[in-house]
Amino acid sequence: MTGVKGSRFRAGACRWAIACSAMMVFAPAAQAKTVTIASPDGKVQALLSDDGGKLQYRVTVDGRPILSPSPLGMRVDGMELGDAARIGTVQRRKVDNRYRFFGGKAEAVDRANVASVALTKGATRFEADVHVADDGVGVRLRLPAKAGRQVEADRSGWKLAAADPRVWVTNLDPGYEAVYEAKTLGQSTGRPLGLPLTAKIDRYWVTISEAAVVNYGDMGITPDATGLLEGNLYADPKGWQTDAAVIQPWRVTIVARDLTGLVNTTLIQNLNPPPSTTLAQADWIRPGVSSWQWLAIGAPKEDDQHQWVDWTRQLGYRYYLVDEGWAAWKRPWESLEDTVRYARSQGVDIWVWVDSKEMFDPAQRQKTLRRYADMGIVGVKVDFPQPPNHIWATWYQDFARDAAADRLMVDFHGAMKPTGTERTWPNVLTREAVRGHEWHITRYKRVLPGPHDTILPFTRYIVGPGDYTPTVFEPAELQGNSWAHEVAQAILFTSPYLSMGGHPKTYLENPARDVLKAIPAIWDETIVLPGSEPGTMAGFARRRGKDWFVAVINGTTARPLKVDLRFLGAGSWTLVSLADSQARPDAYDRTERTVKATDSIDAGLRTQGGYVGWLRPAR
Repeated sequence: MTGVKGSRFRAGACRWAIACSAMMVFAPAAQAKTVTIASPDGKVQALLSDDGGKLQYRVTVDGRPILSPSPLGMRVDGMELGDAARIGTVQRRKVDNRYRFFGGKAEAVDRANVASVALTKGATRFEADVHVADDGVGVRLRLPAKAGRQVEADRSGWKLAAADPRVWVTNLDPGYEAVYEAKTLGQSTGRPLGLPLTAKIDRYWVTISEAAVVNYGDMGITPDATGLLEGNLYADPKGWQTDAAVIQPWRVTIVARDLTGLVNTTLIQNLNPPPSTTLAQADWIRPGVSSWQWLAIGAPKEDDQHQWVDWTRQLGYRYYLVDEGWAAWKRPWESLEDTVRYARSQGVDIWVWVDSKEMFDPAQRQKTLRRYADMGIVGVKVDFPQPPNHIWATWYQDFARDAAADRLMVDFHGAMKPTGTERTWPNVLTREAVRGHEWHITRYKRVLPGPHDTILPFTRYIVGPGDYTPTVFEPAELQGNSWAHEVAQAILFTSPYLSMGGHPKTYLENPARDVLKAIPAIWDETIVLPGSEPGTMAGFARRRGKDWFVAVINGTTARPLKVDLRFLGAGSWTLVSLADSQARPDAYDRTERTVKATDSIDAGLRTQGGYVGWLRPAR
């Protein structure tokens, strides 16, 4: 009897346990919520879910997956906000703005659908924002102010929806001056990488990065064995304490169906607040081309500054930059003031270099910036900031604000990647954050790998302007590049403050002097040419006013070039053509002819060669 009774009890208990187990497994799934936000054109979707107790987001384009479920989270006060979080109410709104843009096109379009999603984890309440535009998605978390809150780690990431996609990546470097390489994602497993990263998923081009990094540390990523790109606050390993609201920077996924769409995105800038009305309309913020002596001769000399101003005037450039070394002159401030005075008499404006260590203390920074402004200097190149933890990442905004107060434009060097804050502070015309021509230089025995220049337009330059300091002509400094390649750099590597790396004498004596004088610092329209592929070739057609420029940079394999001119439209055009000389790198095959939209450009590209065409309406 005892055995039978016990058996019945165990059977009943088992059925009860199974039922409870089923409730435990399926109850959360039944309660899980997914919030779907579509782009204005309906073709891009982001899905935010708390399924399985994990806060995750997915991205699709044209119904095809771009991001598999990817984590959205932070660790604060010992709590993982992405675990066991629950979605509550959702507030939706539309964004539809246009604004002046300095870069590859004249105007940025900011159209998106945005959802703000209430979240809870236990007694903690916070929010997620999901911004979905026709060119991609931004997601972030926001926490209300709380005294003594400890921000410990960022748990967000990206899971690309492809088994082992092609990627174009750079090693993590706080100064953002590492080389870009072509890899597969699997080849980068466990390797700390910097942002942005560009990938090819199916037929789509995808660039991931972050936007609006203020009061928060800079993010790096590391691919794990599953392909998840895990975010980490590498410059804030111990986190930080704050009493203020915590706003996570936007974790951004840019998506394009072709390379023209990719290079024309302004999603990173759109995710930042607009400027004040005064700054938005400021006429003292003027993009332009600049001469500069450091790459050509090293530190500036005190006794030849008038000569550099004269060269700048002869080239028709708006600016001359007095770089690092002027503070070591015998009479630094007096000679700098004399240079500014003479330059202004010649129609040239002066930028000046300064070390960030002199610009960290707010009182000292404001005093020095005021002194520059009172002298008539119009722009400041500030160099060597510290690794971008939450303090230094915020310093960029503080510097921009103080510079704007004195009507000074800004070029950040040795800097963290751009995160679109130049929308809020349009006086910040450019920043370095790129391995540019300062690396490709004989006096330090440094050479850039051949594919690097062909990758940059589709990676680093997707997220903002970069001070590459392009274009040298000395034969020894080419180090594998051709003259046409070097001229094309000035057109492809967007920088509204376009600081030219070569010696002005070599520009004035070059057979392409007329083209060099005509290249603008900003553009009204940009088209990527067929045949372009990061790591192989980068070719653009860019328009400023009525003039078009065709610029091509080739990688490590010689190839023929054919450019269809149908983008020109009606009428006849004068084409100045700078093709590679097949005999030597320090020469062109220069021709001039009249063309129409039904014509084409045909040329041969050397290894690490290039092509530049300047098209003007025929008279």
